[in-house]
Formats: sequence, structure tokens, C-alpha cells
Amino acid sequence: MIVDSAVYRHGTRLPVDCHLHDYAALRAAASSHHDFVWVGLYEPSHAELSEIAQAFDLHPLAVEDAVVAHQRPKLEKYENNLFLVLKTLWYVDEDDAVETGEINVFIGADFVITVRHGRGSALSDARHELEKKQAVLDHGPSAVIYAVCDAVVDGYTAVVAELETDVDEVEASVFSDRRSQDGDRIYVLKRELSEVRRAVLPLREPMRRFATGTVDLVEAEAAPFFRDVSDHLAQAAEEIDNLDSLLSSAFDAHVSRIAMQQNDDMRKISAGAALVVVPTLIAGVYGMNFTHMPELDWTFGYPFALLLMAATAGGLWILFKRSGWF
Repeated sequence: MIVDSAVYRHGTRLPVDCHLHDYAALRAAASSHHDFVWVGLYEPSHAELSEIAQAFDLHPLAVEDAVVAHQRPKLEKYENNLFLVLKTLWYVDEDDAVETGEINVFIGADFVITVRHGRGSALSDARHELEKKQAVLDHGPSAVIYAVCDAVVDGYTAVVAELETDVDEVEASVFSDRRSQDGDRIYVLKRELSEVRRAVLPLREPMRRFATGTVDLVEAEAAPFFRDVSDHLAQAAEEIDNLDSLLSSAFDAHVSRIAMQQNDDMRKISAGAALVVVPTLIAGVYGMNFTHMPELDWTFGYPFALLLMAATAGGLWILFKRSGWF
């Protein structure tokens, strides 16, 4: 469906007396040199996007990618327009999960068409903020591309901050005195980091091209704005690598602590078995009932055997306690 559509002139939204779906009238209203149309869609059908493609002369391959979604972040140049794909991210704290969406952007000399999939990174706020900055919006489609990229990368930063909090919690749990089962959570977090990496890393090349001002249909004067976005993207990528490294170290420490705990358990089991084995040995000797055993006719033979068992068990318990086995 269409979320919003408008015509802009010198950074100001023009009142246009036509229906949201009247794309020909919208494009005809952008008659001046710096005028452009911005159409925003949310999960359109193939028929809806085909209608827009006919009005704005969009390439069929790019239209197909925008309908199907699930594309890798990329920037493609067609004959008369550009096609930009960005992955959107948002964090679900209850599940330690990163959810993904997608924004496809068609850029022409006098239009920008944004196609959004998933509930993350709604562009209405970006549109309203941009409309308050007339000097920025006066750059035309380049300003819209910047606003969209900036909103998406800000979403990456927020997700990375949430993951950083989770990694800190895992580290605290792994190195705490209590026994913990952190292996499953470490795996889940590493999987979510991989999801973030798939969104962040491929986007660095398009942002680099925007930042160097070498992309057709994007004004070179907008390069400093894209350099700022590129810096934030690079910071997010570095933080992802750091978090992944920390999780790997935490997992190694977790496995080592499990091995140490198992060693402690085996020592305690061995010590407990020794407390039983020695008295059993004494009882086995005294239970043989040989004819020529001097203790058989001794009045204190039975109390002596019990006392010997207790003394040896007590001595072993003191020895193991001092050695830290208990």
C-alpha cells in the first residue's frame, strides 16, 4: 500500500490536487528543475509496483527484487535510475533476537520511491524530520537517500548497543561463582551477530561510493553527509567484530569452567568413595572368619573393628578437607 506521496520544490512540500495513486499527475506536478516526487510504499503487491514502474520507467529486474525482497544490500545502476537495497534491523529483548526487514529505494533525477518490508525503520519519521530541514531537502533525491540511509544505520547502532548489553551479561554469568548454562545463549547471540553482519558489511561499499561523490544522480555536495553515515556504519561493523570475539572468548572460558567443575566433582566423588572403600576393606578382613584369627576370641574385637573404621574414615575426611576436595 502507499503510505505517503508528495511533490517537493526547493525543500518545501507542494500541495497537489490529485489522488495518491495518480502517479502521472504527481510526476507532472514536478515541472521545475529542482522538483521531485517522493512515493513511499509498504509491502506493495506486484500489481501496485508494476503500475508505479510504468509511470516512472523502472527496470523490471529491480521491480522484481523490490517485490520479492530478501535481497542482499546493494547499489545497482540502470539506464535512467539507481536501485538501492538496505536491510533494516530491530531488537526483540525478550527473545535475544534480531529481526530484519528491507527497504528498496528507486532513485531518479526527479523522483524517489521507497518500498519497505517488515515493521522496522518506519520512514514517516524520517520524512517529517527532513521536511523540517528545508536547506537539506533542497538537495532533492540525494537528501532523501541520505535520510533513509541515516535512519537505517541509526537502527544498526541501536541493535549493536542492545547486543553489547547481552554480551556483558553473558560475560558476568560465565565468570560468576554459580554454575550456569551459558552455552545456548552464547550460540544464539553469535547467530544474531551473524544476522547483523549480513546487513552491515555489504552496505559499506554503497556508502563509500556515496561518500566519495562518484555516483550518478546523487549530488557531490551531499558527500559529507554520507561520510558521516559511513563512519557510523564502520563503527557498527567494528563493534560487531569485537562482540563476536568476546563471545568466542566467553565460550572458551565457559567450556574451561565446565571442565574444572567436572574435575572438582570427580575429586569429591573419589573422596567420598575412599571414605566408603577403606571401612569396607576392614569389614571384609574381619568378616572372613578364619579359625586362626586372634580377634575372633577377643572380647573387644568388634568394637575395635568399628573404631578402626571410624578412625580411618575420619582421618581421610580431614585429609581431603585440607586438600580442598570437599
